[in-house]
Amino acid sequence: MNVFKKLFDMEKGFYKRVLILALPIAAQSLITIGVNMLDNIMVSRIGETELSAVALANQFINIYHILCMGLGMGASVLVSRYWGMRDKEPEKAMTALRKSICIMVRLTVSLAAIFALLTFFIPNDIMQMFVKEGEELDVIRNGITYLEYSVITFFFLGLSLTCTIVLRSVGQVRMPLYVSMGAFFVNLGANYALIFGHFGLPKMGIAGAALGTLIARVYETSIICGYLFFVDKKIGFRLKHLFMKTGDLIGEYIRISIPVLISDGILAAGNTAVAMVIGRLGQAFVAANSVTATTQMMSSVMIQGVCQAGAIVTGQTLGEGQKERAQRQGYGFLGFGLALGLVSAAFIMIVREPVIKSFNLTEGTAVMARQLMNAICLIIVFQATNSIMTKGVLRGGGDTKMLMLADNVFLWVLAIPLGIVAGFVLHLSPFGIYICLKSDQITKAIWCVIRLHSGKWIKRIKVGREYLNEEKKAEA
Repeated sequence: MNVFKKLFDMEKGFYKRVLILALPIAAQSLITIGVNMLDNIMVSRIGETELSAVALANQFINIYHILCMGLGMGASVLVSRYWGMRDKEPEKAMTALRKSICIMVRLTVSLAAIFALLTFFIPNDIMQMFVKEGEELDVIRNGITYLEYSVITFFFLGLSLTCTIVLRSVGQVRMPLYVSMGAFFVNLGANYALIFGHFGLPKMGIAGAALGTLIARVYETSIICGYLFFVDKKIGFRLKHLFMKTGDLIGEYIRISIPVLISDGILAAGNTAVAMVIGRLGQAFVAANSVTATTQMMSSVMIQGVCQAGAIVTGQTLGEGQKERAQRQGYGFLGFGLALGLVSAAFIMIVREPVIKSFNLTEGTAVMARQLMNAICLIIVFQATNSIMTKGVLRGGGDTKMLMLADNVFLWVLAIPLGIVAGFVLHLSPFGIYICLKSDQITKAIWCVIRLHSGKWIKRIKVGREYLNEEKKAEA
């Protein structure tokens, strides 16, 4: 009874506050999934070669996307904490907040420039990284075309993504959602016109797909950054702040934010390694996994929303100096993760058969897909719990170095070796192989409970070169 009360008996307004933040973020994630599916469907109308080319080219763009997410979420830890501090020392806190955004924007633009230059000068080498030996030259040629039209996209993608995360960190979640909804329709119209040559425009094929995405990103960035730099009054960040001195905050930014960037980057490499293991288990396993992956993504959008809400709420609560309240809220988010995991598992079980039947699968592959769905139903309970803890509460508490270690140790030392042994040595069933490949989700969930209970995840964060006066007095 005491455990139940600790997990689910929260302060008045807690769940409302979380849902107000999480629902728009979840809806925006759902729109993003829809945009990606829309692009694939339209490109597939041209041909399988073009679809393969876009998928491979996007492997490189996705690396940049993941790194930008790391930059944005790292900055979010600082922004939400300083936002919570604004009532104590408003001038210091808001100056530090704007410096954090300034550093984030500079790093984003620098990273975009690197990826844009690589894409412009060595598109062939990039495509060669992702194709199998002996792949058709048409795939590489089409992929190069897609990349060449995507050079400028990096700048708009990075800025819209990171600035959206900043706005969310101070509670502004609706405006980015509305912009994403508009971008969806802009992308739909631009793709329809440019890929197939409608409304008097030339039929550009794969180049039209890249250009349509660029147009949607320009639309998205113009509104998001235009609002942040010229309209928003909560943060008060303006173009002149891009030239402010940030030397006194660089060390703190690196200490808190860079581990997030490194962690997300190495995790991306780990996920690629998992995909490589799956790819070598046979075509049927790959097909079955691709069917289940979309279902899992659809079932996880609310989990992603609560993850970001957890980081924002925790950061703001700690910024207000309420450590005990943050600890209680941490248990509330733990209960939230357990409940969402069970709901997601139930959702997968309900839609499993309709999803499998909607694909043209052989009987053997369909049986395999059912086993993978069953495995996901088990894993997602642990995944939801640890994701909301690691990407939300513990990250919001500033525990980014420990999270960087935990994320990657559990993946590289446990899950990937176990998956290899299960698939190639023990020859387990698809259910057993998938459980082994995702075993890091189980162990990480257990570790999160221990870490949360210890209270060591709550880290102090500096404002400039010093901590807040109130915090220093408390320490004394």
